[in-house]
Amino acid sequence: MLSIALHEIGHMLPAKKFGVRVSQYMVGFGPTLWSRVKGETEYGVKAIPLGGYVRLVGMMPPAPEGKETGQGMFGRLIAEARDQSTEEVRPGEEHRAFYNLPAWQKIVVMLGGPVMNLVIATVMIGILIVGFGLPQVTTTVAQVSECVPAALTVDTIDDPECTDAPVPATEAGIEPGDVITRYDGTTVTDWEQLSGLIADTGTRTVPVVVQRDGAEVDLTVTPTVIQKQVDEDASGEPVLEASGFIGFSPLQDRVRGDWSEVVPTVGEGTWETMKMVATLPARVAETARQAFTDEQRSIDSVQSVVGVGVMLGDGFALYDQTSERVAWAIGVLGSLNIALFVFNLIPLLPLDGGHVVNALYEAVKRALHKLRGLPRPGPADVARLTPVTYVVFLALLGVGGMLIIADLVDPVRIT
Repeated sequence: MLSIALHEIGHMLPAKKFGVRVSQYMVGFGPTLWSRVKGETEYGVKAIPLGGYVRLVGMMPPAPEGKETGQGMFGRLIAEARDQSTEEVRPGEEHRAFYNLPAWQKIVVMLGGPVMNLVIATVMIGILIVGFGLPQVTTTVAQVSECVPAALTVDTIDDPECTDAPVPATEAGIEPGDVITRYDGTTVTDWEQLSGLIADTGTRTVPVVVQRDGAEVDLTVTPTVIQKQVDEDASGEPVLEASGFIGFSPLQDRVRGDWSEVVPTVGEGTWETMKMVATLPARVAETARQAFTDEQRSIDSVQSVVGVGVMLGDGFALYDQTSERVAWAIGVLGSLNIALFVFNLIPLLPLDGGHVVNALYEAVKRALHKLRGLPRPGPADVARLTPVTYVVFLALLGVGGMLIIADLVDPVRIT
């Protein structure tokens, strides 16, 4: 709700700066629980905590001269939308109506909300990376395997079928807590590098240097070769590949980064979210199928605010330390604000992206008229898109309701 409240402030502040009268600033929908008028704006909280809005006076311009609204249901919807917008404009304050702003100012106002979410996400992820660190697999030995598995696949990794072969790590004297610093003469810097070196060793005996109790210990290890899953084929069967195996699990720990990592991390998260939103209809259908059948709900399933709450709760149950719980919450809220940023940029009314597209259309139309020496056209006739707005709104309402039900009956679980 704080993210939504700040999103709406992102719209309100530039609108007021450009002279638009903002009659309402509300967090939530439905009946008003509390409100107070300050200046010319009513600030308040409503009963249904699923969104918020700012009412910018004069969102829709009057009908262009010489053009009448069509008849029928759509015509009435358009006329009613225009009338409601016009009624909000006080006599003598037409210059303060949103529709009279230059196109670039309209774009600034409409992008203010999503950009606020992006700023929140950047701050959250910055605190996470610099203050807490991101979970990373390290080169520290967490535990030594009890046996050499016949094969390692996604399905058998927790309960492998054991062979009688001795565990190379045990034979070499590797112990939990050891930090592997060199392997086969190569200085080790991260787990990805180390696992690659081990996989390529085969059965050669190689030197290993570990850090133990503040001192370096020289060891030698002779890996064995097992079959490890590297992919899945078209039918979902594991694709196996021969790989070197020593027999220990690496420790996962939080590793702090610096501020230079924040923007690339936010950018990567934004790109992944954009790819998900691009396939949103298919993903929503997949979520509905998984939630209301016996199929397991996937971890990357689309979720509502209820699902986000369940994930937060699961994280709190999973971690014992307060710092881990706080880090988990910050990460989830950072991701949520990236999702709000991307989702609101969908170029359909009533979302912010739809208003941006209309402002761009208005700017291009005026530029073309100027090049051709034609009179400056009036504001874009946004009211004509009212039927589309209603359809999109009802679709969003239906999808949102379905996702809430799905998250209640079959939430995504991380524990």
